[in-house]
Amino acid sequence: QVQLVESGGGLVQAGGSLRLSCAASGSIFSIRAMGWYRQAPGKQRELVALITSGGSTNYADSVKGRFTISRDNAKNTVYLQMQMNSLKPEDTAVYYCNAVAETVLRTVGYWGQGTQVTVSS
Repeated sequence: QVQLVESGGGLVQAGGSLRLSCAASGSIFSIRAMGWYRQAPGKQRELVALITSGGSTNYADSVKGRFTISRDNAKNTVYLQMQMNSLKPEDTAVYYCNAVAETVLRTVGYWGQGTQVTVSS
């Protein structure tokens, strides 16, 4: 089991910045990738940024050059961050932290509770 706790959302004006954080605990040794997804009202949840255990990153085209994903490994916790710069009103959504964990038997995805990001114009 992996537990994810997010923080850092809020209200910001267009052009501003926010930093999202996610703390992963539990069976962190099994985590193969972590990422941020977002879901705006009336839309499907979409991948924003992903980072693998090897450090490779992937970004949605809409956030390339503005968002940066990173992770830090502590003894019992993995910290996932996403720096969001030059925010736009269309970035408004609930942002979810995700972790993909692998065991011998299966691959499981875990989700955080979500944090609201609102960008005003």
